[in-house]
Amino acid sequence: MAPQEILGYRTPPDQTNDPRDPLESVIFHHPSFILKLSRYLPGFILAALGALAAIFLAPAEMDRVRDHLVGFPDSDRTAHQLRPIVLAAICFIPAIGGFYYSFCKKIDRYLIRQFMGALTLCFTAIYSIWFISDLADNIGEFRNHQNPLAMMGQYYLIALPWIILKFAPFSLLLAMLYSLGKLSKAQEITSIIQTGRGTFRLIYPLLIIGGLIGLLCLGLNYHWAPHAEGYNEALVEEQRKGTLSEAENVLFFEPDHQRLWIIGSFPYNYHHGEPLKDVIVRSFSKDGQPLERLQAKTASWNPETQHWTFSGTSRTNVGKKFNSLGISATRPKPDLDVPDPLIITNWSETPWKLIKPGLKAEQLGIPGLYSWLQQNRNTTWALKRRFVTQWHDRWARPGICLAIVMLAAPLGIVFTRRGAAGGIVLAIFLCVAILFSSRIFLALGESGYLNPCLAAWGTNILATFVALVLIQRRLVGRPIYQTLRRLIPR
Repeated sequence: MAPQEILGYRTPPDQTNDPRDPLESVIFHHPSFILKLSRYLPGFILAALGALAAIFLAPAEMDRVRDHLVGFPDSDRTAHQLRPIVLAAICFIPAIGGFYYSFCKKIDRYLIRQFMGALTLCFTAIYSIWFISDLADNIGEFRNHQNPLAMMGQYYLIALPWIILKFAPFSLLLAMLYSLGKLSKAQEITSIIQTGRGTFRLIYPLLIIGGLIGLLCLGLNYHWAPHAEGYNEALVEEQRKGTLSEAENVLFFEPDHQRLWIIGSFPYNYHHGEPLKDVIVRSFSKDGQPLERLQAKTASWNPETQHWTFSGTSRTNVGKKFNSLGISATRPKPDLDVPDPLIITNWSETPWKLIKPGLKAEQLGIPGLYSWLQQNRNTTWALKRRFVTQWHDRWARPGICLAIVMLAAPLGIVFTRRGAAGGIVLAIFLCVAILFSSRIFLALGESGYLNPCLAAWGTNILATFVALVLIQRRLVGRPIYQTLRRLIPR
């Protein structure tokens, strides 16, 4: 018997003279094989694009890590060296979603398509509103740049991780309500449930997509989203003040030699030779009496020789001698012979030591926060609580995405004639309350009124509890809106 007959497929008469192997021709031209291949095609395409992005982005990120470790040699090397690996993993998250879509049942794929279409529409709408508002605020700074279009491209490209992290919860909320409401109105939800699927099984693929988006946000929150927020603020400041600074008005006290540094502007690329600006160094005696005041327009540090070079320098002796009545008998004397530039070879301070007090916890990723906490593990001053709370928040914040999907799902599904208006209003109210409560929890954690770990994860715990209650009410078929109305006193 011919191979075509064994497989139940007969070769058309016009293909009998095909020079290829008959079995190969049957397999690769069989409709079911082509259908299965096209089913897995999105996953393979996304995996190929992810590999190309990882090949392009990971080496560049590795170079940035090396530059950072040059500027901050006492940072945690392992945490920062994980950045290229995390970035490469982020590139493959869409491919994971694509392969999950390929392995799903047909009904699940239909729900995912409806949801992803709504998610794309909602995210684009929210981003467009933000883009117009932000462009109106910063158009003057963009116009002052030599190349406004290049400046705008750099600004909004760098802001992309921060934008995804900030707008993902709102986009997920609106997409869930829109897609499930549309399906409920067309009675498609009822038809799917009549096939034997429960409510939880219905929303299960949407929970997986929400979890993948939360995983994407977690990867971006590792370093790039906090860094983007701070760097974009610096870009706008550069156009307003003419300097690109990572920190301003930094104070640092060196206890061993009793020196107080006051730095007006700390540039981003100081480890590439860009100098610190508006520097004042005050020296004190061991008993706390002022001795000397050094003021310079710029100060740069050479990592090879470990020498400080001050330019535009003035030096004043402010040491005072007191008479028997306790009245100062001397006046500050400026040093007229101070060289310019002034080179100091025996100071132990380094730029990365100076900038630590000026770093903002909100603009540091997980490696930066972990390095800061490791270097200040024995300190007890109040500012440490902010860094501890922000470190826990980096891990907890992406969980809001999954919590909002769980909240919106039972409220977007409607079986009654009342419609989805009540559920939509309630869902928006609950999600806004949860996003607002995250601010409150963080403030309580940073001020010491709440444990930092609980402050970061408290919103997720509260949102998950409310979501499970709403899902349980939907599973047993009890109206959520009427149940909440009974709790309101009359």
